[in-house]
Formats: sequence, structure tokens, C-alpha cells
Amino acid sequence: MNSFPEAGPGEAINLGRPAEPRPAATIVLLRDRQEGGPLEVLMLKRSAESHFMPNVWVFPGGSLDPEDGEGLDGLRTCAARELEEEAGIRIDLSTELIPLARWVTPEVVKTRFDTWFFLARAPEGVVVKPDNFEMTEALWVTPTDALAASEAGDMAIVFPTLKQLEALVPAAHTEEALRHAAADPNASKVVLPKVIGDEKNHRVVLPGDDDYPD
Repeated sequence: MNSFPEAGPGEAINLGRPAEPRPAATIVLLRDRQEGGPLEVLMLKRSAESHFMPNVWVFPGGSLDPEDGEGLDGLRTCAARELEEEAGIRIDLSTELIPLARWVTPEVVKTRFDTWFFLARAPEGVVVKPDNFEMTEALWVTPTDALAASEAGDMAIVFPTLKQLEALVPAAHTEEALRHAAADPNASKVVLPKVIGDEKNHRVVLPGDDDYPD
């Protein structure tokens, strides 16, 4: 079993005043392995030299730039730009990008993001080309297989990404995943995980959990 990689500098613990989360966007690119499914998602492996989450498998994404614009349109532009920069995949901005979730980094982490996860259909015949700077490997994988690989220690995947993969497991194919996300009234609701316990014994809790702090 592989061990989880060492944390990067951006993941340092902050016990003082919480940092302001940076707006960010991530794109969960979907395709069907064959007609009718199963559903696959694109995941990229971050470089070992990354300041934030080195060697971790993620969806393409990053911080909002001023030129991306504001609001949801700006975040969608950000997601599309990051997809092209990190994976060499260009999607037309008329492509439907559907909110799947919105997660904010816990207050105890030094570098924080307010991240929107968007679902999008992969262009036909798409070829993935990791930039070999931020991202070094690419993989099309079913959500179920990615979760199993994480559990076995074969893929390092952080908690928010795991939760999005879990949300996609019930979808048999791309169309079903897109339809379900579009109908979800909680897709834009902020999820702020909190870390409880001490340095040696701690765990992440979510809004709605019985022991989630007020």
C-alpha cells in the first residue's frame, strides 16, 4: 500500500486568524467508456514539486484570475482556462458547465480556496496532454475505481475530491450525471468542512454531522 504524499507548504496548519479563501473553479470532465456507460472522469496527478497538494490526483482547476471575469460566468471561464492549461483540452464556453458543489477549505489550513466544482461533457475524441509542469499524469477512471484505488493507497485523493467522486457513483452515464446535478438545489450551497480533535487524533466533519461545531 502506498503512503499519502508529504503535504506541500500551502497545506501548513494555521492556528491564528483564518486566511481569506480565494475564489477558484474546478472542472469535472465526463465521458462514457462506451455508449450507455460506464461514466468516466478525467483526473490529473499534480507534480511532486507543487506548492499545494504535491503528487495528489485532482480534477483540473485553479484560482480565479481577474481576466476571467466575475460571478458564475467568471468561474466557468476559469474552469475552462485551467482545463486547457493543465490538460491541453479546449472547450467552447458555450459548453454547458453545471455546478456540482461548492467547497471552502477548512479554516485551520494556511492556503484556502472557495472552490466551485463544475461538470462538463468531454469533447468528442478528446486527447489529454498534461502540461508536465503542474500536472504530470492523466487518467480516465470510473468514480468507483478511483475510490477503490484511494482506499487501497494507490491514488492519493483529498477529501473534497473523494466526496465529488462519491456523488457521481450512482450515475450510470454522462447524461444522467449532468441531469442530476442540474436538478440539485444544494449544488451551489457552501460546504465548509471543519477539523475537530487534536494534532494526533483529528477528523473532518461536515455541515449536518452531529458533532459539527457551531
